[in-house]
Amino acid sequence: MILSIQNVVKRYDKYTAVDHVSFDVPKGSIFGLLGPNGAGKTSLIRMITTITGPDEGAIYLDGEKLNERTPEQIGYMPEERGLYKKMKVGEHLLYLAQLKGLSEANARKEIKFWFDKFEIADWWNKKVEELSKGMQQKIQFITTVVHQPKLLILDEPFSGLDPINTTLIKDEIRRLNEAGTSIIFSTHRMEQVEEMCDHIVLINHGKNVLYGEVQAIKNAFKQNLFRIESSDRLPAGFDEHFQVLSRPDGAVSAVTVQLEQDSRSNELLRYLIDHNVRITRFEEILPTFNEIFIRRVGETQN
Repeated sequence: MILSIQNVVKRYDKYTAVDHVSFDVPKGSIFGLLGPNGAGKTSLIRMITTITGPDEGAIYLDGEKLNERTPEQIGYMPEERGLYKKMKVGEHLLYLAQLKGLSEANARKEIKFWFDKFEIADWWNKKVEELSKGMQQKIQFITTVVHQPKLLILDEPFSGLDPINTTLIKDEIRRLNEAGTSIIFSTHRMEQVEEMCDHIVLINHGKNVLYGEVQAIKNAFKQNLFRIESSDRLPAGFDEHFQVLSRPDGAVSAVTVQLEQDSRSNELLRYLIDHNVRITRFEEILPTFNEIFIRRVGETQN
């Protein structure tokens, strides 16, 4: 595991922001840290990055308890960007890279690599305030990855980016992950979770309420729903044998069916075959992560 959170508690006066949370982030994964506003995500991130410490429990990075060397092994891109507006871009990046432990020579080498990759060599002497929000986002991303950290923590990394630059940053996140970098990805956009993440933890009211591998969670929340499309009319009496939830646009040969919990999809398929129905599409409908998020948060509101 690249990160292990063990029974961690964080209190602010009488308020418990993180309440005995435990989870592990597999090495080499893209791990979703999810939760509604005020759930405790920011408090967790602050502890992982050693900005604050836990009141109880322990946190380990790559098997070692967090210590003064930890920040050099982590890259953190906060939702609220932290660039110094009056500084020139090149000087800013050199300064932050050296804070992360790089020599000036290595910092210049890494910054040049990213400037070439993003085709922004002429930005070196621009002041941060002269850049658009999307351009600043690219610089923030470079500050996060320039020291080649073991663990990246990205909080809403696509905020303010147009579709082209969103795709650019997504591609770089995937490339870094394929090269071995572990990534914690925090977002409110559940479609991005499905697209990017292989594991997640969902926090609500400071507690871990859902944790595991993305596909396994989707399977656990499925409701025995199936979509059928056919080039034929469905047989007379079909609605008497199966619970039809919808017929899109009134179509007679495209339906969503919910089977009883003890029923198998093979029984539905066999019924259609026995009635000589030519099936053009037959698929199980798994819940989206947006649906799972809303359902699980709703179940744990009190």
